[in-house]
Amino acid sequence: MKKIVKYSSLAALGLVAAGILAACSGGDKKEEAASGKKEIVVATNGSPKPFIYEENGELTGYEIEVVRAIFKDSDKYDVKFEKTEWSGVFAGLDADRYQMAVNNLSYTKERAEKYLYAAPIAQNPNVLVVKKDDDSIKSLDDIGGKSTEIVQATTSAKQLEEYNKQHADNPTILNYTKADFQQIMVRLSDGQFDYKIFDKIGVETVIKNQGLDNLKVIELPSDQQPYVYPLLAKGQDELKSFVDKRIQELYKDGTLEKLSKQFFGDTYLPAEADIK
Repeated sequence: MKKIVKYSSLAALGLVAAGILAACSGGDKKEEAASGKKEIVVATNGSPKPFIYEENGELTGYEIEVVRAIFKDSDKYDVKFEKTEWSGVFAGLDADRYQMAVNNLSYTKERAEKYLYAAPIAQNPNVLVVKKDDDSIKSLDDIGGKSTEIVQATTSAKQLEEYNKQHADNPTILNYTKADFQQIMVRLSDGQFDYKIFDKIGVETVIKNQGLDNLKVIELPSDQQPYVYPLLAKGQDELKSFVDKRIQELYKDGTLEKLSKQFFGDTYLPAEADIK
């Protein structure tokens, strides 16, 4: 009889433990079901400032606050941010772990074939950055034989890899890194490589915030508007329609301009015709 009681007690404890584990593992789903809203996980690698950065342990920046404004008061969606490595942003979209991503993302044909582009939320042309005392680099025609640091799979990395295919007789020297943009700019200032191609807003922000007064910015010609977009996983067509509509509304009611001035110090918005 004692054995039966003992066994029953253990079985009961096991059932309780299993119930606790089940409750923990299904907590998010239950919360989602209780709220009646779909959770949208937005991926980012947390840089560059002022687009995305951490302050007091919380993500903020222009793109983060735009996304918060997009989903504010939505009766259908809840939004959650997840920080990951640059490559993890795309791997997560591919695996449906993330439904959306923001990371100062520009348009490329390759990305457009794999993901959905929402309406643009900022205008951000690329520039060439060199040391002020370096007169050997004045345009992209001068980067052959010169060195730079790049993060693999970024737009600038692909641009320079394509440059090397077209200039195999005198390629530019590409040093791949996982460092963030602020670290890369400091190393450029220290003379560890010769130049950097990046977006104007990010460059000017880092030069100002880091006191890198020995660097100069060279404007680059462009045959198209260099916009910044939220990116969505394939199959998220309904979500894209919602996000596009909200971006249009935020443009019209002045929210995008307010956030642009707050984080960029000026208005860097797309042309209104391009967000329709």
